[in-house]
Amino acid sequence: MATPSTPAPRSAPNPDRRSERARQAILDAALELCGEQLYAGLTMEGIAKRAGVGKQTIYRWWPSKAAILLEAIEERGRSTLDFPDTGNLEADLRTQMTQVAQAFASPMFAAYSKGLIAAAQSDPDIANAVVESIIKPRVDLCIERLSKAQSAGELRQDVDLADLVELLYAPLYYRLLLHTRPVTNNQVDTILNLALNGAAQDKK
Repeated sequence: MATPSTPAPRSAPNPDRRSERARQAILDAALELCGEQLYAGLTMEGIAKRAGVGKQTIYRWWPSKAAILLEAIEERGRSTLDFPDTGNLEADLRTQMTQVAQAFASPMFAAYSKGLIAAAQSDPDIANAVVESIIKPRVDLCIERLSKAQSAGELRQDVDLADLVELLYAPLYYRLLLHTRPVTNNQVDTILNLALNGAAQDKK
């Protein structure tokens, strides 16, 4: 008579995988809630409830709702850190700025404008975190690409590259924050044409 086989032991759940699922749920919940309401109305309790986790889980990983939003936007906005270098400055700027425009047009990034940027106006710590974690890395990459173009003779030597970065990206932020018009790919084309080719009429 055959003896019944012993069932294989079940492997224990992977706590790292479980924690990553919870972390992603919390990041998603923070972005969703901030997009639905003002930053002032966002609470750790609300994020925990939407994510389906305990509040203590959130506090174990983040000290504040701003820290959650910052991490969420950093992760979801990684594509805007890609800065191509094909040898064609205008094409490279168009590719990168289009990625930014598409990110700004996404409902998810309402948490950036309605959340972090809004809070940064009255909280120097949040303002510094936004600049250091989100703004500065992208500015540095753009200046690096512009510097190569300047060395190659594509840009005048007297052009201040930090000023040029602001000239390129400020119009996107203007529409994002003031809602004057939608942020679009066509806007990127207009910015590049005006910034690189100028708006003055040719003198004959």
